[in-house]
Amino acid sequence: MNLLFIGDVVGGVGSHYVEKVLPALKREFAIDVTVINGENSAQGNGITRHSADQLLYAGADLLTTGNHAFRRRDSVSIFEQENILRPANYPAGCIGHGVSVIDLGKCRVAVVNLMGTVYLEALDNPYSVMDALLEEIDTPNILVDFHAEATAEKKAMGYYLAGKVTALVGTHTHVQTADEEIIDGHTGYITDVGMTGPARSVLGVAVQPAVDKQRFHFPVQFTEADSPCMLNAVVISFDPASGRCTNIQRINRKE
Repeated sequence: MNLLFIGDVVGGVGSHYVEKVLPALKREFAIDVTVINGENSAQGNGITRHSADQLLYAGADLLTTGNHAFRRRDSVSIFEQENILRPANYPAGCIGHGVSVIDLGKCRVAVVNLMGTVYLEALDNPYSVMDALLEEIDTPNILVDFHAEATAEKKAMGYYLAGKVTALVGTHTHVQTADEEIIDGHTGYITDVGMTGPARSVLGVAVQPAVDKQRFHFPVQFTEADSPCMLNAVVISFDPASGRCTNIQRINRKE
């Protein structure tokens, strides 16, 4: 079985690029299930019903998010859908859910969305939350999107979940790392999948405002960069009987 995970999609430009290239990618890698991090997919940040629908119609089976999940207050209701996740370690009572199981007929794949707490919001402990979820999930095929700022936190979680999940992929920092591996012969891992959006940008936004913000330290209005796009992703191959990752391959495509 082959699972495609596409890194943080940025704005309308990134979403349109997914629409353009996803069908061919799925054919090229014989993809069985597609998961996309869509927390920045809306024009101007966050995720909206329009941007979520755009990615789902393009071919995603499920969307994950992160610290910008609730940035667009008018779209909070989208998290009532089974195929749109917010981090599982938001406090009890928060709208939405952090895990969903995709039934592919010949196997079931659980997708867990977690958020780190180093340099981000002080959510519930992701380790404790994950321990509880592992007691409830009844399939060995488990993908974790760990949306975190600190690389050390992602690496530690990868080792903690080695042998317990099929793969852990890091998101949030928008820069693809070159450390993909299979930990302990079982769990696929990469510190950050990267982003999908304008290639000539600062994490997806126009270069000049980002430079001005850092150079002069005054407020600026970030805008979406207008440049040819890139797509960062990973293909995770796994044995559905055991949940063991057999291969993890980085993808970096540019227009």
